Amino acid sequence: MKIAIIGAGNMGGAIARGLAHSDIDIKIAVADLAQDKLDELKRECASVEISTDSSAIVADADVVLLAVKPWLVEPVIKGVLPQLDLSHQIILSIAAGVDIATLISWLGNEGAVVFRAIPNTAISIHQSMTFVSHNANASAQQVAEVEAIFNALGKAAVIEERLMGAATSLCSCGIAFAMRYVRAATEGGVELGIYPNDAKQYVLQTLRGAVELLEATGNNPEVEIDKVTTPGGITIKGLNAMEAHGFTNAVIEGLKASK
Repeated sequence: MKIAIIGAGNMGGAIARGLAHSDIDIKIAVADLAQDKLDELKRECASVEISTDSSAIVADADVVLLAVKPWLVEPVIKGVLPQLDLSHQIILSIAAGVDIATLISWLGNEGAVVFRAIPNTAISIHQSMTFVSHNANASAQQVAEVEAIFNALGKAAVIEERLMGAATSLCSCGIAFAMRYVRAATEGGVELGIYPNDAKQYVLQTLRGAVELLEATGNNPEVEIDKVTTPGGITIKGLNAMEAHGFTNAVIEGLKASK
């Protein structure tokens, strides 16, 4: 399989680097107008084909990945359309807010196989939670191929397109929300007398342990919370104080606002 990535910015470059250093058997070509970004990518990933001409890399690609800003998607599509063969190529966009119907209208072909994907920035270290949706033209094999690409970069879930906004809030915006908790907990640790860098490392390991515990047991978080909230104990006092200051409501309202 060959994937042609148009755009070598934060996400496009991260996907190219992630795939180049993964176990998946795939040829990678990347196009961008910025030669310096391409040169940097080539130094890190010698096997990646680079070009400043998007049209030059798409003709023999199985997957054409659009990794440009939302307002650039239409002109990019129009620019490469003469070189596309939509009878077999997969068009994959990671542009937030550009839905499949809009992509098909720009492609001018109702028979096109079109996917959307929403990764997060952890894709650069193979730890993204990526959501994938597609139109009815996609075959089971094509769905499996796109899912495999993003499973090589973390974990992927195929969902209905109507859920993409919610999924974006939960996991794409959500990575920033998680980091804000790390910052807040670190600052709290400092106020309690722990050195800042130590506090951050302690919080990260605590979160790592929480994640692995939930994955290992499959339990609802409340089950594990109950194990450490003894009657009259310090944990329940801390949790109640957080709730009194709106912890759960703040998280929920933040997710709703970002959607």
